[in-house]
Amino acid sequence: MQILFFLFALVSVIGALGMVLSRNIVHSALFLVLSFIGLALIYFALQAPFLGAVQLMVYSGAVAILIVMAIMMVGRADMSISAPVQSLSKRFVGAGMAALIFVLLGLAATLTPLPLSSAAGPATEAADLAVLLLSNFALPFELAAILLLAAMIGALLLARGGHAS
Repeated sequence: MQILFFLFALVSVIGALGMVLSRNIVHSALFLVLSFIGLALIYFALQAPFLGAVQLMVYSGAVAILIVMAIMMVGRADMSISAPVQSLSKRFVGAGMAALIFVLLGLAATLTPLPLSSAAGPATEAADLAVLLLSNFALPFELAAILLLAAMIGALLLARGGHAS
């Protein structure tokens, strides 16, 4: 079971690295699909078929197709045209901020006490998941929605060339 998990995690990481490092936007979108599929396989391996199916249908299917269609409508397949030249100091500042965020998230995850047992067990039905998302996990759910909104605004700015009219 652990071997499958690490194999599927490797597929996700390879997809994520390919997405970030590819200069062609269409190839980046396809690597994103690969990363989504790897994550869905992890869900299936962890005996969460509902989450795996949702991951495959919503993200690997609908969102990825939407991104590819938007890229093709805009007609910019090469990021080298719009990528600004950044100085080395800006890259170090960005890497330092990312490292700080990861360290803070790691500290928060290790210092937060987790319950040892759950009386009800994991939520496997869609209705149970909806109740949890809108009650106990309302704040992370809303933060994820804000993150998706910020990503869509960034995609729109990239599509328009970064200039507001």
